[in-house]
Amino acid sequence: MTLGETQEEFSRDLAMLILWAYAQGYAIRMGEVLRSKEQAQWNVDSGKGIADSNHLRKLAADLNLFRDGQYMAESSDHVELGKYWKSLHPDNVWGGDFKRRDGNHYSRRYKGYAV
Repeated sequence: MTLGETQEEFSRDLAMLILWAYAQGYAIRMGEVLRSKEQAQWNVDSGKGIADSNHLRKLAADLNLFRDGQYMAESSDHVELGKYWKSLHPDNVWGGDFKRRDGNHYSRRYKGYAV
C-alpha cells in the first residue's frame, strides 16, 4: 500500500474516531497533525518527541479532548477513545500505550516507521 493510500485510510479512521467521540458525549479540538522536520527536531531537543514521528507523514494526530467544556488533559481520559481507535484497524496505534504515555496521540503504523 502506498503512503497516500495509507494516509487516506488514516484520515477515514480519524473521522470515524471523532464522530464516535462526539456520540459518546466528548468534544474534540484538533491538535497537531502535520509536523515539519524542524518542529520534530525541536521536540527531540526539548525531550518531548521523536525525530521520525508519523506526524511527518500525516499519519498521526493529537486530539484535545473535552467533556462539558472541560479539557481532559490526562492520558487516562482517552482510554475509551484509544480502545475504539485500535479496533478500527490493526495498524492503528494509541499513544496511551507508549512507555511515555501520550494519550492524545493517535497514529497509524507504516512500513516500520516510528509512530
